[in-house]
Amino acid sequence: MNIDWDDFEKLDIRVGTILSVHDFERAKKPAFQLEIDFGEKIGIKKSSAQITVHYSKQDLINRQVIAVVNFEPKNIAGFMSECLVLGIYDENKDVILLKPDKAAANGLKIG
Repeated sequence: MNIDWDDFEKLDIRVGTILSVHDFERAKKPAFQLEIDFGEKIGIKKSSAQITVHYSKQDLINRQVIAVVNFEPKNIAGFMSECLVLGIYDENKDVILLKPDKAAANGLKIG
């Protein structure tokens, strides 16, 4: 299905830095609870991410990621996920995170 440019512009995709990572024990599939800093304008948002195969908690602290920040918050096993961290699926359907090629200011918009 094709979308037009107006559909793409509805997505607010930003760069942010992971501040904290916690095990998400109530999740159906192994996941982490992340707190991500998207800069002054957007602030800190929480996300649930099924990224435990390729990343340890220590790997993720201070790592920059790309996320959609304008979805409605979603209740996932009692945790309010406020953004969607973007990644690609490897051959086993495990997530590999997207990140900027160079360090970027938190909150910069992807377009």
